[in-house]
Formats: sequence, structure tokens, C-alpha cells
Amino acid sequence: MSKFFLSAFLIFTFLLSGCSDISVQEENPEPEQVAAPKKPEKKIPKSDKFYIANKDFSNLQLQEFNKPVYDAYGIWERQAENLPMSLPDLQPFEKFSIVYLTFDDGPDDKNTPAILDILRNEQVPATFYVLGYMAEKNPGVLKRIFEEGHAIGNHSYNHDYNDLYAAPWNFVVQMYKTDDVIMKIIGVRPLIIRAPGGSAGMFTENYWPMIKAMGYVEHGWNVSTEDATGECPDASTQINHVLNQLGKNPPKTVIILMHSNSGKEETVKALPELIHLLKDWGYKFGVVTPMTPLPW
Repeated sequence: MSKFFLSAFLIFTFLLSGCSDISVQEENPEPEQVAAPKKPEKKIPKSDKFYIANKDFSNLQLQEFNKPVYDAYGIWERQAENLPMSLPDLQPFEKFSIVYLTFDDGPDDKNTPAILDILRNEQVPATFYVLGYMAEKNPGVLKRIFEEGHAIGNHSYNHDYNDLYAAPWNFVVQMYKTDDVIMKIIGVRPLIIRAPGGSAGMFTENYWPMIKAMGYVEHGWNVSTEDATGECPDASTQINHVLNQLGKNPPKTVIILMHSNSGKEETVKALPELIHLLKDWGYKFGVVTPMTPLPW
């Protein structure tokens, strides 16, 4: 008998003897039950300086006018989790005479921090409508706006009229993109937006249904320092613009348009005196939220 057959015979005999400790695996074992990975719990920033909207937006009828409101869920997250997109009808907050200082087109690394220093010294809040590409360049300044209790609004990604106003969808895509930029930096997104150039002059009737469906609230302004015009007014001229527009019977709700980007040094100079005048007139200072009355 050849060595091969002898070896095979001995192994076969050994297995039949039942004396082997060798276990034979089944050809088709039952698959192990593997637990599905747990979805990581969403980290939601918490602070007494701002409100976070509930998943169903049920907590937005607020009685405070000086705290920002943010959403912890992005548009795509709301769609994926089948959460409400559009906001409920809210009663505007009109209890006091309130002025809303708003600054567009930042944040930059010079004038925005200078404005924040003034606001901190004067102990008044403001609203910053930021551009996505500027937030990407200056994330630390955006964080400071957020951490110091000011409101952040979405002012599009690049302020390019040709792109933004080619169609309503183009506008919304830029808002989505800027939301994502803001969320990556501060963990939440704004519900308030401002159309570059102003919705009155830029929107057709087709824009409004899409904006409402996406849960955005657009606010323009009823007073301007004219600091973005070709006139390039100095600080005293900017203050006079505001006084002339307020007139002898100032409105109860005042939303002032200013800018915080490069070249707005005169706006920085005008701000302290403007704040003092508004305080003397008895205005309280608020931040724009979904409850802020429209300024017209």
C-alpha cells in the first residue's frame, strides 16, 4: 500500500473511531445576528443667548425680541427625516418700539470685528446677514458673532445677481449652500434671509412660494445709511440719512440697512453716535427673527 493511501486510511479510521477532538464545521452555519449601528445623537448647541427651533417649529411664537433663533437641522436633514419644512404662521412681535441694526455682506476681518467691539461696548445686539464665501474666509469672526449673541442671517453665497436671479431655484441653491457653510462653523443654520439688492426689486412672484416652502423668512429694511451707494457717504452724512428717513414721526419698527465688509470704515465711525441717538429716542434694540414685523 502506498504511503498516500496508508495515510488516508489511518486518518479515515481515526475519524470514525470518535476519538478525535477535531470538530467538523457545518457547510452553511447560521449567520450571526449583528446589531444595526446606532445613529449618533445630534449635537445641538445650547445657550441662554439664543433659541433653537423644535423639530416641528412649535416653539417659535416667542415673546423676546433680542435673542436669535436658529434651526439645528439643515434642509436636507429635514427632508430625510420627514420633518416640517415651512414655518407656521407667527404673530409679529410689535409690543415695543424696536430698532434692528442689520449689517450685510460680511463677515470680513476688519470692519466686522470693529462693529462687534462697538456693539459690545454699547451693550446692544444686531443682525449680520452673511455671505457664504465670506464666512468661509473668516470662520472665527462668524463664531464671534454667534457667541456674542447677535443674530446671523443668510445673504446668499456670492451676491452674484446674474446667478441669484436667473431663476428661483438658483436663489434657493445659494441659500442651501450658505446654510451648509454656516452649519459647519457654528452647528446651526439661520431661518432668516435677506435677498441681495432687496426682494422688492429682485423677486418675481415665483420666488415667494419656494421661499415659504423652504421655511425661510425674508426681511428687507425701511431705513438705510446709504453706505453701499456710489455716494460713499462719510459718517455724519450716514447719520443724517437715517434721521431724514425716520422723519418727525418715526415708525415703531425700524430695520436699518448697513454693511460690514471692506471699505465700510465710515459706517464703523457712524455707529456709536447712531446708537446713542436711537437710545435717546427711546428705542429698544432687537435682532431679526421669524417674529420680526416686516418693515413696511
